Amino acid sequence: MTRFELFSLSVFGITHYWNRIATDTMKEYGLKGAYGFYLIILANSGEPLTSMRLSEITLRDKADVSRAVTQFRKQGLVKNSESQKYRAPIVLTKKGYDLASQIQTEADNALKAAGVGLSEEMRICMYESLDIIYSNLKRLHEGD
Repeated sequence: MTRFELFSLSVFGITHYWNRIATDTMKEYGLKGAYGFYLIILANSGEPLTSMRLSEITLRDKADVSRAVTQFRKQGLVKNSESQKYRAPIVLTKKGYDLASQIQTEADNALKAAGVGLSEEMRICMYESLDIIYSNLKRLHEGD
């Protein structure tokens, strides 16, 4: 197997199973799998985010983020921080924070199970390596 195949299959495999776990987890709340990630980002951001900023942070399509935020509003998980709806920062409600906390706990448990067999040193090295690869690929794509 070539280096490219090994890297690609590993990344795609991790993404595939992570998405399946997220989908199974979020079904319980009547939401799509990716939506849990949005809630966690909103909960941990330290400030209200616009849909556009949430899209940039998560590298997800703006339309998908918009659909998620609409669903969150319907379920009482978010509210706009201002009276306007368009481009207004999104604020989690208590219900939204509670759900984000539950999802974060489930994600932490999944990562713990996925990391069985990794030492702390290996885990730190893996995350540093992935960050470097991500940054280099982003730079290549953007032509910097």
